[in-house]
Amino acid sequence: MAGHSHWKSIKHKKGATDAKRGKLFSKLAKHIISAARQGGGDPDKNLKLLYAIEKAKEGLLPKDTIERAIQRGTGELGENTIEELLYEGYGPGGVALLIEIMTDNKMRTAPEMRKLLEGKGGSLGAAGCVAWNFDKRGVLTVPKTAVPEEVLMEKSLEAGAEDLKDVGEAWQVITPHTTLLQIKAALAKARIPVESAEILFLPKTLVTADAELTAKVMTLIEALEDYDDVQAVHTNCDFDEATLVAAQAGA
Repeated sequence: MAGHSHWKSIKHKKGATDAKRGKLFSKLAKHIISAARQGGGDPDKNLKLLYAIEKAKEGLLPKDTIERAIQRGTGELGENTIEELLYEGYGPGGVALLIEIMTDNKMRTAPEMRKLLEGKGGSLGAAGCVAWNFDKRGVLTVPKTAVPEEVLMEKSLEAGAEDLKDVGEAWQVITPHTTLLQIKAALAKARIPVESAEILFLPKTLVTADAELTAKVMTLIEALEDYDDVQAVHTNCDFDEATLVAAQAGA
């Protein structure tokens, strides 16, 4: 899973400088609206909403915008029509793609996703074609310079984490997706800094990519993530390390 994890790390580091603020704010607000629609407007009783609010705060979404998004989700500001979807497909080289979507018009989004994928060597697949190869998990990234491995392992497992993975300059703490924020709070209590906390779909098996395939898949993922309705993209591509290093150097 190293290549996939490094790509997520690079995207996290690049986000602050690459993202167009208005587009980022729109994605964060949609996440809150959807969570509030599904589980209500009280984050103490709606874990999904609490996670969405935390991500919004990390993205510097203004407080009043967060509050309005919650009100839209609960119907206080009129009908909410945003739907949460999971598209499945393939990229160049047959790599699997899971694409998280939030849209107010799926009749528009589906053909545009198909066009975008096909234009960059991919294809939209049927429901279930690749989802079997992914597990939904919480992923906490902790810099290696912040804590010894044995300390992080002990505190993470005590809090209910499942695994600890080495991804180069950082550790990734793998958790059940439902307890991500609980484990993040436990690490904070132990004074262990968390660089990022995300809910991801982690691949069970990987497709090895050379530099050429890595570049093609990275280009496709960046194009997908630039689309307004796309919240996140997950892949089973094990990226070429040299290409990832070059991408990070150009961040």
